[in-house]
Amino acid sequence: MNGKGHSVHADYCRDAASAEPDRFAFEAVIDEICRLRWEVLTAAELMQIAKAYYYFSIQFRENLEIACRLHPADPQLQRLREGECDTDNLSPWPGVTEIREKLDHDEFMRRLLAFQTIARDDELSGVGQSYLALARSLDDAVRAASIASYEDGGLTRVFNAILRVTEWRGAGPGAFKFFLEQHIRFDSDDGEGHGALARHLTPDDRILPLWAAFRDMLAVAAPALLPEGSRVAGRLIADAAD
Repeated sequence: MNGKGHSVHADYCRDAASAEPDRFAFEAVIDEICRLRWEVLTAAELMQIAKAYYYFSIQFRENLEIACRLHPADPQLQRLREGECDTDNLSPWPGVTEIREKLDHDEFMRRLLAFQTIARDDELSGVGQSYLALARSLDDAVRAASIASYEDGGLTRVFNAILRVTEWRGAGPGAFKFFLEQHIRFDSDDGEGHGALARHLTPDDRILPLWAAFRDMLAVAAPALLPEGSRVAGRLIADAAD
């Protein structure tokens, strides 16, 4: 973003240099997300994280749709899509989904955001749209490969980190916690879990911009995640006002 607001870190060279020799740089970014100060967040700040995650969930669905389009005969990806899109596996949840109601998982997130007023809502909408623009600028093959990094352990680690938050009061946080816990369950089954269904896509550091942008969007959404005196800095997501 520009000097009018928060800016977003995208120093890819630093990320790559900090990664261990036998690991991809994007894995170091996942480590960074997990080390954030999730324990200090309030329920209100948690909903700001939910707002940011809503935009992540949109790009996740789009990336999965791209993967299915690139590999139309891949039965594993088709099963994965059935578990993430137009599905009733998050139904029912009070005020969000009816019994056996089918919907995309990003729609579940959109609905739970309506439970309460979210601080800095317009700003976070702008950051989210800029994040989506970044994701949509990447090559389809890169976006498709990202699914493996999300489903095969990456998001499970992030969700477990978010669950270190101690305040879950209110309908919005309650629904978000349900979403996180269910996705840990979806991804973790070694045989038919979502991780196993996506593993063959074999991501590499071409997906680093997606993970770096996600990390930075989370930090913009809830600056308390960062050590005191830190700020989000960089150039990855353009200012929504531009």
